Amino acid sequence: MTALARSIFKSILLILNILIFNNILSQTVPKNIDEKNDVRDSISINKDSLNLKKDTILPKEQLEDVVKMKAEYKNSSSITNKQTTLHKNAQIIYQDMQIDADYIRFEWETGKIYARGEQDEKGKIIKPAIATQAGKKYEYNEVIYNTKTKQAIAFNARTEENEGVIVAQKTKKYNDSVYVMSHAMMTTDEYYIKKKDSLPDYHISAAYIKLLKGKNNSQVVTGPFQFFIEQVPTPLILPFAILPFSDKRSAGILIPSFGERQDVGFFLNGLGYYQPIGDHFDLKILSDLYTKGSWNLKPELNYLKKYRYSGNFAADYGYTVRGIKGLDDYSKTKTFRIAWRHSQDSKANPYFTFNASVDIVSSKFYNNTVNNNYIFNGNVLNTTQTSRVNVTKRFLDFPITISASATYNQNFATGNTDIRLPDMTIAVNQFYLFKPKTGVRTGLLENINVNTGFALSNYVTTTEGALFKRQMWQDLKTGAKNNISLSTNTTVAKYFTFTLSANADNVLTTKTLEKSYNPLTNLVEDNYKSNVAGYTTFSTSASLQTVLYGQKNFSKNSPIVAIRHMITPSLSFSYSPDFGDRSWGYFRNYSNARGEMTPYSIFEGGIYGAPSSGLQQTMGFNISNNLEMKVRSKTDSTGVKKVKIFENLNVSGGYNFAAEKYKWSVFSVNAQSSFFNNKLNVNTSLTLEPYKIIFEEGSSIGTRTDQFGHFSLQGINVQLSYPMSEAIFGKKEELSKKYKKKGEIRNENYFFDDDNYAHYQPTWSLNVNANYAYTRGLSREGTTTATVGLDGSIKLTPYWNINGSTSYDVERKELAMTRIGFARDQRSFTITFNWVPFGQYKVYDFFIGIKANILKDAVKYKERSFTQPNSTF
Repeated sequence: MTALARSIFKSILLILNILIFNNILSQTVPKNIDEKNDVRDSISINKDSLNLKKDTILPKEQLEDVVKMKAEYKNSSSITNKQTTLHKNAQIIYQDMQIDADYIRFEWETGKIYARGEQDEKGKIIKPAIATQAGKKYEYNEVIYNTKTKQAIAFNARTEENEGVIVAQKTKKYNDSVYVMSHAMMTTDEYYIKKKDSLPDYHISAAYIKLLKGKNNSQVVTGPFQFFIEQVPTPLILPFAILPFSDKRSAGILIPSFGERQDVGFFLNGLGYYQPIGDHFDLKILSDLYTKGSWNLKPELNYLKKYRYSGNFAADYGYTVRGIKGLDDYSKTKTFRIAWRHSQDSKANPYFTFNASVDIVSSKFYNNTVNNNYIFNGNVLNTTQTSRVNVTKRFLDFPITISASATYNQNFATGNTDIRLPDMTIAVNQFYLFKPKTGVRTGLLENINVNTGFALSNYVTTTEGALFKRQMWQDLKTGAKNNISLSTNTTVAKYFTFTLSANADNVLTTKTLEKSYNPLTNLVEDNYKSNVAGYTTFSTSASLQTVLYGQKNFSKNSPIVAIRHMITPSLSFSYSPDFGDRSWGYFRNYSNARGEMTPYSIFEGGIYGAPSSGLQQTMGFNISNNLEMKVRSKTDSTGVKKVKIFENLNVSGGYNFAAEKYKWSVFSVNAQSSFFNNKLNVNTSLTLEPYKIIFEEGSSIGTRTDQFGHFSLQGINVQLSYPMSEAIFGKKEELSKKYKKKGEIRNENYFFDDDNYAHYQPTWSLNVNANYAYTRGLSREGTTTATVGLDGSIKLTPYWNINGSTSYDVERKELAMTRIGFARDQRSFTITFNWVPFGQYKVYDFFIGIKANILKDAVKYKERSFTQPNSTF
C-alpha cells in the first residue's frame, strides 16, 4: 500500500470513529449544565470541517477520560488542524476540570485547551474565563491547560483560597498542589474577594509567590514582599514569608507594633513566631527590641483540652538599659517574670478541681519593664503580686472536703515575700446534731448545726535574695489548727429571730516568741524559739433580730405615691475569757526601757495569731435601714416608678461591760445608694469617736479621755461612680426611618439624604468616678485624698473609635496615669494607636493587625483593651 493510500485510509478511520462516538454519546449532557440553554445550531460542512452538535465527545482512546464540550453560538472541528473551537458561552469538561469561557480551543493530539474571556471591541477582557476544579473557582483572562500533564499557564489569574485571594499577571500550575505566580498581589479583603470593590484596602505585593496546596491546609511562600495600604506602599518590607492560606492553625511570623518610649528609645514590640504543636498546644516566641539597648524575650505556651482544662505558661526575660554607658545616669537592670495559668472545666470532675494562677516577677520588674502592655494596662502601678495554686477533693460517700493550696505574695514596697507552702484544710460538711426524721427543724435543739475542720499551714516572710535558702527554712513557721463551731436559731414571739452560737479553736505551733529589751541598742528584740506549744480559745454569742416596716401614703394628686421605710435592728452579746491572765500561760512579761513590766503573748506573730487579752462581755447593736419611695411616671407602663433613697444605711457600735475604761467602741456608719435611674452609685462610710480627745500644746497627737458624748469624726470615705452614654439625652429617631437610602461597599453603615450627604449617629460612653477619703485617728491634723477619674470612648463613625482614661489628684493638683488611644477599622485590618503623654513612662505604640481568620496565627492580631487587667492568655 502506497503512502498516499495509507494516509487516506487513516483519515477515513478517523472520520468513522468521530461519527460513531458522536452519534452514540452526543446526547450526554453534563449534570451542571442547564438543558434550557441547549442551543443546537447546525454548522455547514466543508472540506475541512465536521458538523458537531452541542456536546462533542472525542475518541476515548486518546485521553484518560471523555472530553465534553458545548457552546451557545458556534462549534467547529478541523481534521486538518486536529482541533475543536467553541464560541460564545463555551464550556469544556474533562474529569474534575470545567472551563467556562467566551472562546475555547481544544487540540486533539497535544491535549491542550486554550480558553479566553469575553472581549470588548478594543480587545480588552470584560468578562474572565472561569475554571472550576475540586469545587474551587479560578478566574483568568487567558489560560492554557494540558489535559495530559494537567499543567496550566494562566494570565491575569485570580485564585481564591479560603478567606484570601491572589491575583497574578502569570500563573503556572505544575500539579494540583503547586502553583507559581509572578508579579502577584495577595489580600484577605472580604469586599475585594466578593467583588464589592474593585480595589483591596490592603495587599502584599511580591515578584514571585508560590502556593502550596495540601490536603488539609495551604501555604503561601514568597520572597521579598511589600505591604500596601489603600494602594499606597508602606515601609514594611520583609525578605521572605511563609503564610498560611487555611482556616486551620498554621505557623507564621508575628508582626510587631512599633513606637517610641522616652526612657528606652524606639522599639518593636511583639516581633516573633507562632508554631502550633499538635491538636492541644501552640507556642509563641515574642521579642521586644529597643534602639537604646533594651531587649526582652517572651515565650508563651498555650494548651487546651476541650471539656477538661486549659492553661498557659509564659515568661519574660530581658534587660532594661537607661542612659548612656559611661555616664552617671547609665543603668542596666535584669528583669524576669514567670507566669502559669491553669483552669479546669467545671464539667470535667465535680469531685476534684485543680486551678493555678502563678505570677512571679523580679522585685524591680514593673519599674523596669520593657513590655509596654504593662504600662497601658496600668500594671506598672502594682505594689503587690499574689500567686496561688489550689487543689480541692470532695468525696461521694464521705462528708468531708480536702483542700490544699500554696500562695506566694510579693510586696514591692517593702521587698518582702510571704510564702504559704502548703496550706491544707480538712472540712467536715455541716450537719445537725438532732435532725428530725421528718426533715422539718423547729426549736433551738433541732436547729443545732456543727461545723468543724482541721488546718495545717507553713508560713514564712523572707526576701527575694533569701528564697529557698537556709535562712528561709530556719524562719519557717509551722502550725495546726482545729476549729469547732455550733449554732442554732429559733423564732421568738413570732417576730423575732434568736440565734445562739459557740466557737472553739485549738492551735499548735512550732515556734514561740521571747521578747527582751536590749539597753545597748535601746530596742526591744524578738527572738523566736523552736519548740512545740499550743493554746485553746473559745467564745459564745447570742443575737436577737427583727424587721420593722413603716409606710407613708400620699394623696392621689401628689407626685409621690408612697414612702416605705424598712428597719432591721439587731442586738448581740458576746463573751470570751481573758486569755491574758497568767493562769492560762499564754502571756509573759518583759522589762521595757523604763523598767516597767510589759505583757506580751508568746504566740504573737505566730502562724495563727495570738489569743486575745482582756475579758470580753460586749453588747453590740446594728441598725440597718432601707428607704424607698414610689413616684408617678409617664414613662413606666405601670404609671409608677420605684426610687431608692437608701439601699442600705447601717449604724453599728458596741459596749464592753468588762472593760475598765473606754467601754464604748467607735461608731460606724455605712451607706449605699443610687440615683438617676440607678446610674449614680454612691458608697459612704464614716467612723465616729464617742470619747473626747484633748491635745496638749505643741503636740500633734491627742489623748483619749473617758468623757463620753463628744463625738468627733475619725474617718470618712465617699466613692461615686456614674456611667454615661448618648442614651442620657433620650432616645433618638432611628436613621432608617428618617432616610431611606443606604450606602454600599464601604458605606453600609451610613444613611444618605436626598442631597447624598451621609448621616451616622455617633455612640459614646464615659465612666466618671470620684473618691474622697479623710483619716484622722488621734492626730490633730488628718490626711485627705481626693481623686477624679475618667474612662471612656467615642465612636465618631462606624470605623473610628477614640478611647482613653485619666485621673486627677485634687490634693496634689496633678494628673495621674493618662492614656489616649484610637482605633481605625479598615475592613480587613485594624490600626490601633495608644499614647501615654506624661508621667514616668512616656510612650506611644502603633499597631496594624489583620482580621482574617486564615492569618490570625501568622500575622498577630488582637483587639487591645488597655483598660482590662493584663493577662498572659
